[in-house]
Amino acid sequence: MPDTPRPNSLDAFWMPFTPNRAFKADPRMVVRAEGMHYYTSDNRAILDATSGLWCCAAGHARPRIVEAIRQAAGELDYATNFNLGHPSAFEFANRLGALLPDGMDRVFFTNSGSESADTALKIALAYQKARGKPGKFRLIGRERGYHGTNFGGISVGGIVRNRMTFGPGIAGVDHLPHTHDIGRNAFSRGQPAHGADFADALERIVQLHDASTIAAVMVEPVAGSTGVLIPPKGYLQRLRELCSKHDILLIFDEVITGFGRLGAPFAAHYFDVKPDILTMAKAITNAAVPMGAVAASREIYDTILANSDTPIELFHGYTTSGHPLACAAGLATLDTYRDEGLFERAAELAPYWEDAMHSLKGEPHVIDIRNLGLIGGVELEPRPGAATARALEAFKHCFDAGVLIRVTGDILAFSPPLIIERSQIAQIADTVRGALAKIA
Repeated sequence: MPDTPRPNSLDAFWMPFTPNRAFKADPRMVVRAEGMHYYTSDNRAILDATSGLWCCAAGHARPRIVEAIRQAAGELDYATNFNLGHPSAFEFANRLGALLPDGMDRVFFTNSGSESADTALKIALAYQKARGKPGKFRLIGRERGYHGTNFGGISVGGIVRNRMTFGPGIAGVDHLPHTHDIGRNAFSRGQPAHGADFADALERIVQLHDASTIAAVMVEPVAGSTGVLIPPKGYLQRLRELCSKHDILLIFDEVITGFGRLGAPFAAHYFDVKPDILTMAKAITNAAVPMGAVAASREIYDTILANSDTPIELFHGYTTSGHPLACAAGLATLDTYRDEGLFERAAELAPYWEDAMHSLKGEPHVIDIRNLGLIGGVELEPRPGAATARALEAFKHCFDAGVLIRVTGDILAFSPPLIIERSQIAQIADTVRGALAKIA
């Protein structure tokens, strides 16, 4: 190693999903977090209206989770789960299975939502092959869908800029239309009334490719990264019906909707629609240690194991699948959700949150507002010739005023920790209102 360390600078860190040149010319830095707030180096409190990145559903630096990680690090810092095991991974899988929809209690651990998405797709393909239908290889996503940034996720996902630089992706993919319809559904409270028929596009895809070639459909119950797109009433139910009709697996990507965001354990519970495979990440550990997971039905798990012609039934995994520290954080996180009644709290706060979001109707540039559970989206009319500029300006004004929001395109997105107080909900709405008044 060199004797003289390099001087510290902002250049070394290539930041994800960030305009690096602009950020490094005018950085926004936080140095600690607690409860509902981040803190800057000059100890200025920033109210977190985004749960970090849909992650910290129980708030920041929760002592129970911190202590669980500390204790685990001193007992078992790492153990592989390849032909070995440690108790907390099995305990956590069982705890998750009890929280998931009935029968979806076979859990494969990953390290992120991106890995969960690719794992779910591979499990779907492995299942079709194991049941003697290897010709069912096609994967169906949705326009404006986000399933992480690995090759499977960006192929099935429907965000153009996430795919356009990286070649053709994986073969055999098609896409359903997105459900965003401002013309019919602008300023809907909760689920929009119009759009269940968007699911019927799956019939057209079946006619094009034949159901005998389609393995799975993957969707987010609520799309987050493309601007908080709420499913129309009846849409997910119709999609479930069509997948069952055509013998196609339905995968719910619940990386943002899992763990109480809608006031229920998972969106599958909230909408009363049971998928065959379900992905998780982010709030699974309150983001204190990176982790993800995929839950599959017992039928899928049993079929793959029963029909394997090799001792290893699924040739897939990660070095840190089921990491001891992540499992410890996850168990403490589930305890926190349960003991503080945070899922129920989210359900109780949802009507107040809805009113606060929709109080922004009529403010400058606002063309739509969307909400469900403790999720909110405020869509702005793009500035001519400068898409995303208004939203980015609003983001900066809000941060300067002490509130962290998220921007995706010209949409302001909100997903606060479930511990939020009503006064803090009002603070978010008032801060956004003030920011919009300053934007041309």
